[in-house]
Amino acid sequence: MERILQGQVAIVTGAGRGLGRAHALELARHGAYVVVNDLGGDVAGSAAESVAAEIVRAGGEALVNGADVTQPDQVKAMVAAAEARWGQVDILVNNAGILRDRSFAKMELADFRLILDVHVMGAVHCTHAVWNRMRARRHGRIVFTTSSSGLYGNFGQSNYSAAKMALVGLMQTLAIEGEKHGIRVNCLAPTASTALLEDVLPADILVGLAPEKVSPGLVALVALDAPTRTILLAGAGSFECAHVTMTQGIHLSEEACTATEVRHRMEEIRARDGEVVPAWGGEQYRFELAKSGVKASAPAQ
Repeated sequence: MERILQGQVAIVTGAGRGLGRAHALELARHGAYVVVNDLGGDVAGSAAESVAAEIVRAGGEALVNGADVTQPDQVKAMVAAAEARWGQVDILVNNAGILRDRSFAKMELADFRLILDVHVMGAVHCTHAVWNRMRARRHGRIVFTTSSSGLYGNFGQSNYSAAKMALVGLMQTLAIEGEKHGIRVNCLAPTASTALLEDVLPADILVGLAPEKVSPGLVALVALDAPTRTILLAGAGSFECAHVTMTQGIHLSEEACTATEVRHRMEEIRARDGEVVPAWGGEQYRFELAKSGVKASAPAQ
């Protein structure tokens, strides 16, 4: 087997079970040294300890870490421990997450904040802790775990959906900011069987959605030849990409620029023929001005 990540140092958050476990094992199989992070994972007999032991038994190297990703000081200590052991951090996989599903009408605001804190701020804390180190070394690979619930919505998951789409926005900007520093940033939207689905889906479907069938995509997103600014969907051995697009839309003259005209032409505005994927946020206003006959230059970045 080709060892794509030989000698690379990776941190995987939420790696005690499920997708995180599968990611950690797959990274190690490809030669990476892995920090197996899981909340409270440094306690004897923990799931994270079991994952690390499995990696070591297979001839790899692993370090158990129990940092809470919502606590910046603990995250900084985790990064310092990885550097003390192996000298650097090349790969960060932001996988840690929780669920608090409930329809928006019945949801407590505390549960909304908690999901944002774990998924979004947890990823921000981890990424911020390695970002300048990666910039200095002119090398880094970062993956955020998004979800089809964020990309397309899902009943009862307004908090989770908001958090997962926020990570897409974070990825879009960090990919732009990191590109000239050798940092490639991507999103992974997995479909995988977890303990949460055991009572929902039949056993044969759960087998088909094994987490191990997602992790090869994760390795591709952190390899030396990884893409950047990619939203990779993965599940059941299938892989696709998602894009945030902009339609061709319409342009209204000053006289016709009314709410009534917009309402009447909404289907034309929404038509997807010829839609494009903007390279950066400013392409919206440049595109809109161009349709009105005004050419706008790009601001310095």
